[in-house]
Amino acid sequence: MTQRTDVVVAGGGQAGLAAGYHLRRQGLDFVILDAEATPGGSWQHMWDSLHLFSPAGHSSLPGRLMPVQGGETYPGAGHVVDYLADYEKRYALPVRHGTRVRAVRRDGERLLVETDCGTWRTQAVISATGTWSRPFLPAVPGRGLFTGRELHTVSYRSPADFAGQRVIVVGGGNSGAQIAADLALDGRVTVTWVTRRPPRFLPDDVDGRVLFDVATARRRALDAGRSDSGGVASLGDIVAVPPVRAARDAGLLSARQMFTGLTATGVRWPDGTREAVDAVIWCTGFRPALAHLAPLGLRGRRGHIATDGTRAVAEPRLHLIGYGDWTGPASATLVGVGRTARDASRQIRDLLH
Repeated sequence: MTQRTDVVVAGGGQAGLAAGYHLRRQGLDFVILDAEATPGGSWQHMWDSLHLFSPAGHSSLPGRLMPVQGGETYPGAGHVVDYLADYEKRYALPVRHGTRVRAVRRDGERLLVETDCGTWRTQAVISATGTWSRPFLPAVPGRGLFTGRELHTVSYRSPADFAGQRVIVVGGGNSGAQIAADLALDGRVTVTWVTRRPPRFLPDDVDGRVLFDVATARRRALDAGRSDSGGVASLGDIVAVPPVRAARDAGLLSARQMFTGLTATGVRWPDGTREAVDAVIWCTGFRPALAHLAPLGLRGRRGHIATDGTRAVAEPRLHLIGYGDWTGPASATLVGVGRTARDASRQIRDLLH
């Protein structure tokens, strides 16, 4: 059976909910299709100790401030899940949980959205599937030889899973630093943090509020034709959240140069020495989850879809939000996605009417 609506939103995390909020304000009929069985998006799969970079008041979706979490300046992931679940309920957003979008195809003047629970015929699609479901693992010599445990950020939960073990954490970004700090501060894990280049810590007084302002200022400068300031990347790569500062200041967070390959029992270092380890945690980032858009034939070199703001250049009925700066400044953040969701919903309104 094929159902009909004005707009289909693929993804019911923070970006999909922000899209739903603004689509309703535009008076459009829509549905949000979410692969997750329960509300909360990818936040319900984060590691136990994860906290936001920003206070609750600076981590909110449009229309509703995130409440303060008692005893915490920076809310934990569980608090974010509760907030998103409440947001979905408060605005009675039409989210179909447990519905994975498999493909989006052209069908004359409409688009067909195929899911594992049926098909939708629609006038426009907002893709808000994020990146969490597509972890990136680098090609490293010996990957097939290592007999220990390998996992990506998406599977890490707590130091208790590695008590008494020797663990290498790979990655010079926020997840790498935070997970390395989490393990090191626990005291039961022998942890080595490795990065491809020396880690760049942001100043200790920089948090998500500053990062959002910097990203927004950069986008405005570029839109006005001014020179590129470099944005957040010019400041550093790692936000010095309290656990990271504590581990760094205690001398527990010194990065080592990346190993050259894996062996059956561990790693091989650049000087040729070998070290036995029990586990390798790859904190090596993500790629946009865009496989459902493949039938549209929009992806260019390196899989990138050309966009004008959030609108796909070669398919004006498709908008992409929440994937990073290429779909709007800070659009992969709670506080930043509302602006791009608003712009996308307005353009869709204009297209339909």
